[in-house]
Amino acid sequence: MSEDQIALDDPAYADELPRPPAQPVVVPAAAQSVGRWRFVLVVAGMWIVAAAAGAGLYYWWYHSPDKAVPVFAVLVFVVACIVGSLLTAMVQDRPGVAATAIAMMSAPLAAAVGAAVLYGAYVFEWIAR
Repeated sequence: MSEDQIALDDPAYADELPRPPAQPVVVPAAAQSVGRWRFVLVVAGMWIVAAAAGAGLYYWWYHSPDKAVPVFAVLVFVVACIVGSLLTAMVQDRPGVAATAIAMMSAPLAAAVGAAVLYGAYVFEWIAR
């Protein structure tokens, strides 16, 4: 600051305008988003696999005399879903992979639903124990 300029004055470079930001470049052939039906199919496919895994893990837990190993397997399943989804979410410019990451992140919910269906089948005696 010069001697005749006080702190409340505009700085000496106030007349200069900053350069405008660069405009984004869109490649016409690359898809920027995934279609609704493709997203639904990717998520539904992952949920079917996760629901089967959840039902299998619950069946294993229900019939196991020692519950420690099936509970550890559930922990490994949840950690694998979360880590796998975070790793696939880091892929750029691939909307299908982003849909897979969302499906993997919600896979433990689908596994819980699969286990709940099997639990309900046991409770209502649709399946013999």
